[in-house]
Amino acid sequence: MALGFFALALFLFLTLDSDVASSSTASASASAASSEGVEVEVTYGTVLKLMHEKTKFRLHSHDVPYGSGSGQQSVTGFPSVDDSNSYWVVRPQPGTNAKQGDAIKTGTIIRLQHMRTRKWLHSHLHASPISGNLEVSCFGGESDSDTGDYWRLSIEGNGKTWKQDQKIRLQHIDTGGYLHSHDKKYSRIAGGQQEVCGVREKRADNIWLAAEGVYLPVTESK
Repeated sequence: MALGFFALALFLFLTLDSDVASSSTASASASAASSEGVEVEVTYGTVLKLMHEKTKFRLHSHDVPYGSGSGQQSVTGFPSVDDSNSYWVVRPQPGTNAKQGDAIKTGTIIRLQHMRTRKWLHSHLHASPISGNLEVSCFGGESDSDTGDYWRLSIEGNGKTWKQDQKIRLQHIDTGGYLHSHDKKYSRIAGGQQEVCGVREKRADNIWLAAEGVYLPVTESK
């Protein structure tokens, strides 16, 4: 497991922006700490997997378009822990003063960038393929992002800043839909992947947790 964390840190050094690259060694150390049960913060620049609490599937995407709806890059729930297409980079809303290493408070608007394809977790009014709820896709690119990529973080319980293994909801700004999954699976997609969609009501099925990843340490205020 530790080797996997350091390999991911190396990938970050080679592919992400210079701020993230300069912190790759520290981030690998933070990941190792989290794997030993030490509670860590989720900060901007962190690369993580989001685990659906009820089914334990990971939020996942790959370069395969939906066959209906928007035709954009599909987003699913993936059953295996060991898949590099389930990593997401936590990014701030553009135009804010937030920077890499900042802690993230409940109520903050964030974006999630798919690490492999560089597209953004996105939603809109198209119907999702199985349940007919709000479709969730990946869209845009490194310099191509809009309000359809904005999600409001809501921490369950008394927590004020996002931590690993803490129950959260993500509510889409444009549609009001909560990031949601369930045990409805695609029959034509390999690996038993399940639908990810948006629903406008708070339900037990729209709780997620930050799981595996490279957690960048909190930047100390100067």
